[in-house]
Amino acid sequence: MDISITFLGAAKNVTGSKYLLKANGKTFIIDYGIYQEHDLKDRNWLPSQVPPSEIDGVFLTHAHLDHCGLLPRLVKEGYDGPIYATAATCELVKIVLADCAKINEEDSKFKQKRHEKEGRQGPHPEVPLYTLPEAKDVFDMLKPVPLGQPLGLGGGVYAEFLEVGHILGATSIKFTIRDETETRTILFSGDVGRCNMPIIRDPAPIGEADYIVCESTYGDRLHGNSADIPSELARIINETTEAGGNLIIPSFAIERTQDLIYYLANLLKQDKIPHLRIFVDSPMAVKVTDIFRRFPNLFDAETTKLARSIRLPGLTLVRTTADSKSINRIKGTAIIIAGAGMCTGGRIKYHLISNITRKECRIMFVGYQAKETLGRIILEGAKNVRILGDEYPVNAKIERISGFSAHADQQELLDWLQTTTSSVRKLFVTHGEPEAAEALSNVIQEKLAWKTHVPEYGETVTLD
Repeated sequence: MDISITFLGAAKNVTGSKYLLKANGKTFIIDYGIYQEHDLKDRNWLPSQVPPSEIDGVFLTHAHLDHCGLLPRLVKEGYDGPIYATAATCELVKIVLADCAKINEEDSKFKQKRHEKEGRQGPHPEVPLYTLPEAKDVFDMLKPVPLGQPLGLGGGVYAEFLEVGHILGATSIKFTIRDETETRTILFSGDVGRCNMPIIRDPAPIGEADYIVCESTYGDRLHGNSADIPSELARIINETTEAGGNLIIPSFAIERTQDLIYYLANLLKQDKIPHLRIFVDSPMAVKVTDIFRRFPNLFDAETTKLARSIRLPGLTLVRTTADSKSINRIKGTAIIIAGAGMCTGGRIKYHLISNITRKECRIMFVGYQAKETLGRIILEGAKNVRILGDEYPVNAKIERISGFSAHADQQELLDWLQTTTSSVRKLFVTHGEPEAAEALSNVIQEKLAWKTHVPEYGETVTLD
């Protein structure tokens, strides 16, 4: 039995998830994500490390950009095989890729004008990473796969998608490889969600697994209690209202924006916050919310019940650029939820420009901010930040609610890993900054007595 894994991304960093699995003469790619860390973005422009003609199938754990965002480049290079994912993930991927392409096209035009004005050349060609037509080339290749049903891939290889929380449609993927005498199971965690969070169901048990590739985004820390989210959110909203400023929330369009709407509706229903204008300024988030309505079968019981009674007056779903610009002319306090979640692009940058210099405003982070992103720079206390080529002083108050995270923390990862029903031969710790990956690796060795390894970028391991 010949099995190997090559770590083509998310090795000692948080984005760019990409793994190569070779088994019984078959070649598979698990995730094909974009890099969002500033010092790693050059990798987005590299050709595929695997000849597209040699790939027998691509598998997606979920629809976040750092797990699917480079698919148009792989297809452009010649890959024409299936891209397997859950039905919800397939629908979300279409929205994510189209949105990314549009931002790429807009950013390349903006950079070209700016560089011409400044008389300089940037580190990358002033062309988009990929265009909207190139993104759409991926759509017909997406193949929906049911949850919990093994998919035969030939050569004694099977794949099974297991719910993992995190976002709508997100899964871990378990590969079972058989020959005449042996069977091996390899689980790719994807991004592991949390138990008892709103909207989607809890992660499913792992079951049998000989080898596990596990994310470690929060492998070195514990989250705040999710029960504290309503009180913290109410405090920040009420303080912002009293100060007379705006509350700006950089938010991921998938799951986090819907979670925010859920909590805001509950707070309004309980009369714990004032009735403010609430803007979701993200065409992508608006489309994603429509996708959520199409998959109520993936909701937990509580959300299914509450969805019938919760309403959010004052909510405006912003679609056009003109409407987005008009928000900043509104007087009085407003809540503005906009993408991107790490402030790396999209409409959030324009709202930051209008509000980050105002001491009466608040910038509230509700998700992970990768190293070197604008969101991370702001969160770490920068006095001045560069946005769209200009410097701005950070006078707004910076807030963070950690309980919102859709990623399991260290203890939650340990709890999930212990749902295995077999002896794990080895666990590979990925998708985390070096400190987080090493911390999780060490605690797994200490508490579970498993063999672990934190792989390097490009490293290949052969499985026993």
